[in-house]
Amino acid sequence: MTGSWNDFNDAKQNSNIIPKGTLAKVRLTIRPGGFDDPAQGWAGGYATRGATGAVYLNGEFTVLEGPYARRKIFTLIGLHSPKGPDWANMGRSLVRGMLNSARGISDKDTSPEAQAARRINGFADLDGLEFVARIDIGSDAMGEDKNEIRAAVTPDHRDYAQVMGTAGHGYQPPAQPAPQPAAAPKPTAPAAPGRPAWAQ
Repeated sequence: MTGSWNDFNDAKQNSNIIPKGTLAKVRLTIRPGGFDDPAQGWAGGYATRGATGAVYLNGEFTVLEGPYARRKIFTLIGLHSPKGPDWANMGRSLVRGMLNSARGISDKDTSPEAQAARRINGFADLDGLEFVARIDIGSDAMGEDKNEIRAAVTPDHRDYAQVMGTAGHGYQPPAQPAPQPAAAPKPTAPAAPGRPAWAQ
């Protein structure tokens, strides 16, 4: 007697790899490595220093929506390599793309507002950043395929608005530290029927 639970030759390989080129909205969580270098502006313990002397941000990217929701992709964002500037330049390029994507700015925009939106006070500003990523495939330490994020998708891309969920919205400046609705006084009288509390 043979059946699917006796003969496993035709069982499909269970690949966890998200197809190369998939666009997905992701949230970055930086896994702290405890390495600081105030001269470089690296503070808050976010950076990690490896055994080779390379310094990076240990990024955990969580897919927020779509068929791969809740999947996690781990990618290092280069800050410094003893071998030369290439790794740091790739890291800076990725962060620029992430900021452009998260803040809805075209990469070609050189306005003062766009330049201000590409500045951060520290790595804490990147922790929790949500943006559209293009998912790639690289290799892990064992030579096995693994997903990586090497590029962010900006509003110049035709699918950006649909993936980001901002169809019909233009650039929104970064939120101010104190949200305005929280500061609004609470209504003392019951809200009028059919009218939201903020419209009182």
